[in-house]
Amino acid sequence: MPTIIQAIILGIIQGLTEYIPVSSTAHLILVPWLLGWQYDTNAKFVFDILIQWGTLLGVAVYFWHDIVAIVREVINGLIQRKPFGTPNARLGWLVVIATIPAIIAGLLFKSKVEALYNSYLLIAIIVVAAGGLLIIAERFGKRLRALDSMKWLDALIIGVWQVLALIPGVSRSSATMTGGMLRNFNRTDAARFSFLMSIPALLGAGVIAIKDLLGAKDLLSQLAAPLAVGFISAAISGYLVVRWLLNYLRSRTLNAFAIYRVVFGAICIIVALTRL
Repeated sequence: MPTIIQAIILGIIQGLTEYIPVSSTAHLILVPWLLGWQYDTNAKFVFDILIQWGTLLGVAVYFWHDIVAIVREVINGLIQRKPFGTPNARLGWLVVIATIPAIIAGLLFKSKVEALYNSYLLIAIIVVAAGGLLIIAERFGKRLRALDSMKWLDALIIGVWQVLALIPGVSRSSATMTGGMLRNFNRTDAARFSFLMSIPALLGAGVIAIKDLLGAKDLLSQLAAPLAVGFISAAISGYLVVRWLLNYLRSRTLNAFAIYRVVFGAICIIVALTRL
């Protein structure tokens, strides 16, 4: 099991990397591997999924007023039989549409994707290669559109991009922000929609992990303390990163994250090759 200190570190890593486009999954897999931390694979997998709920809390706190308005207006729209009657109601349904492809792909390919989680060299290569998504977004995205111009086809296409995030090392935010920018949305609105999309995605993954955790009573008792501290550290760091990134993207490109991915991935590739 992760120790308390390891859980705090992993929670901070999760919070820092969930929303910036560098792949939190890859970092949660590769950092413990680089540092030689050893613990049960099943416990580690459940722990990694559930501390994502910490970042879910962080983004929910940041977007709390938006979320309340969206949910309220979606419900009012259904009651009044005008589901797309307001911008927030419309945005809520667009998030639903964008989530559907990942749900379908997750159900179809869950076991195949999970089999990649111990392929450290492959994940490191994907981290580097997926940095190309950010370069593509910057090179070809015109960044002319605001979020209020989004159509159902835009949401569906961005949702298809999110399917790539099932592959460890790609990054949900990388894939969805790339998808948004290639539909010519500006960086900040592409990021905002990406963050809103993460809420149902992280919620669904956490529910599945809780089901696994409840099915293993011993695992539940052993993970309780690490999960608590990991959750808190992920929530705090996740909130701070969302707040920082939205301000950062108003005037800066994604290129710095692409460079980071190449450097981090290259280090992991070199280490993996030396350990063969």
